[in-house]
Amino acid sequence: MATPVILAAVRTPICGLNGGLSGVPAPELGAACVRESLARSGMPPSLVDEVIMGNVLGAGLGQNPARQAMLLADVPCSTGAITVNKVCGSGLAAVVMASRAVRTGDAAWVVAGGMESMSGAPYLLPRARQGYRIGHGELIDAMLRDGLEDPMEGRPMGVYGDLAAKHHRISRAMQDDYAVRSYRRALDAQAHGWFEPETVPFRVAMKKGEHVVRDDEEPSRFDEPKLRGLRPAFDPEGSITAGNASTISDGAAALVIADRALAASHGFVPLAAIAGAWTFSGEPHRFPETPVGAVRGILDRLEWNVDEVDLFEVNEAFAVVALIAQRELGISEEKLNVLGGAVALGHPIGCSGARILVTLVHALRRVGGRRGIACLCIGGGEAIALAVERDDAA
Repeated sequence: MATPVILAAVRTPICGLNGGLSGVPAPELGAACVRESLARSGMPPSLVDEVIMGNVLGAGLGQNPARQAMLLADVPCSTGAITVNKVCGSGLAAVVMASRAVRTGDAAWVVAGGMESMSGAPYLLPRARQGYRIGHGELIDAMLRDGLEDPMEGRPMGVYGDLAAKHHRISRAMQDDYAVRSYRRALDAQAHGWFEPETVPFRVAMKKGEHVVRDDEEPSRFDEPKLRGLRPAFDPEGSITAGNASTISDGAAALVIADRALAASHGFVPLAAIAGAWTFSGEPHRFPETPVGAVRGILDRLEWNVDEVDLFEVNEAFAVVALIAQRELGISEEKLNVLGGAVALGHPIGCSGARILVTLVHALRRVGGRRGIACLCIGGGEAIALAVERDDAA
């Protein structure tokens, strides 16, 4: 079988709800990353076999948002496109699909990633098509309904985060300490320019000219005393707050995935090889714990152990998610989310899986690491993990 490699990995800056990217539809965010990833890889768009993009909040975006992003990026219309919805794992699931297509020979060159404008999610009018006849109607927030609530019980994801924190005896102070560390790491990364190799500045059209968004917005809002003084967000007796949970955000990310032998024959230099992937599924209400099962699964499959992995990216949907994974898997603090995570950077749900992989690949190169694992918990009780490896050939 062919070995899938990553030729390029980029992302937009991550901006908050109604922030610097709020007026940009998800396909346009995705197009910027598809275009730039191809440019950085050196691969002409005419070679692309398929474009696969994660997107969760698709209501009102139009048909097949991945196809829109592909066409906006000037990829030939003869190329196919798939939009993937696996909630928070969508962006990474797109990369997994791409790597499997390359590994089996179904494709040789694929662009995969994720894109989300949570700011652009509409409000919905159920029953409007049939008519209300009499009485008050109801507006449904598509962002909450389709992205941030458990569909079986109708409760916010944070409720289950609180339950997980209680079950694992992870205190509010522990979560706040973790969140502070995430912010400080992200701020340090910005100060040193460590995000620059992975970030695509995005030009936003304004009434008078344009504005260029270059940096992630959330880190600059860090206020430690305020964070530690916030009230619980979901349960008055709970420990999850707006400060130790990820923020609602907009952004996109994309990677070029290719057959290693073909890439070498064209003179393309990979960033890393994709070693494998694993999906774990469990009880929906225990989704904050699922990264443990996904990481264990990929470690077992590859016959690696935790100590042999140089860096881990575990998506910080809530600080408690990363803390559970760190404790249960025995991950060193120095290896986990070393540039900060979604608490500090934001969590554009359809994008985040690709975003953490982009960050992981570049972080491995910066520190000279060999192996890395990216993993996310997923609403509904799942998790997805992907492992990468760098060597002389990758």
